[in-house]
Amino acid sequence: MQLEDNFIEVDNIEIDLRNRKLAALLAWLIPGAGHFYQGRHTKGSFFLVCILTTWIIGFALGGGHVVYASWQPGDRRWHYALQAGVGAVALPALVQGQRMKHKTDADGRTMPSYRPLWGGFMAPPYRPVFEDRADEVSAWYAVHGAGYEMGTWYTMIAGLLNILVIYDAFAGPLAIPISGRKKEDADAKPSASDDDTNAESSAQTSDDPN
Repeated sequence: MQLEDNFIEVDNIEIDLRNRKLAALLAWLIPGAGHFYQGRHTKGSFFLVCILTTWIIGFALGGGHVVYASWQPGDRRWHYALQAGVGAVALPALVQGQRMKHKTDADGRTMPSYRPLWGGFMAPPYRPVFEDRADEVSAWYAVHGAGYEMGTWYTMIAGLLNILVIYDAFAGPLAIPISGRKKEDADAKPSASDDDTNAESSAQTSDDPN
């Protein structure tokens, strides 16, 4: 049952979501941060550990190359749209992607003057990228094998899970009481059989001359 814009009641427990939009933003930036802001520390800790652990394992499986932002022909990295769901830890890829974009010539080739930041951390592969010929992405696959594919999926799943966390921070837990008001109301409401019994008793009482 919703009480005010920032208060909800679940199973007779009142929860203060505080500023919902700010909580959602914090939950995106750092998984669980929105819940810490709301005072929901157990959930926040659980989300922080589980989601970041999943993301880091995936990142490591792919040798640190599975998260990068690129929308160039032949290398449209749509996976990043999901990976970015974990927030701040995926943002360096946007910076690297923009640097690569400005250092790509009209033929789609990386300029010799390009130097990635942070030792190439989350940097896109050198261009061009081909689907049928050897390139830097092919080299990553050759080195890491199935780990590259698994790492991509792990980081994507972590991002998707954090979208659910963001929703929970904004809207609160599902308002499905386990033993709360709805059950009490149902118990208090007389059933149809009870009404019939009461009606019969009243009729018998009125017919009794005594």
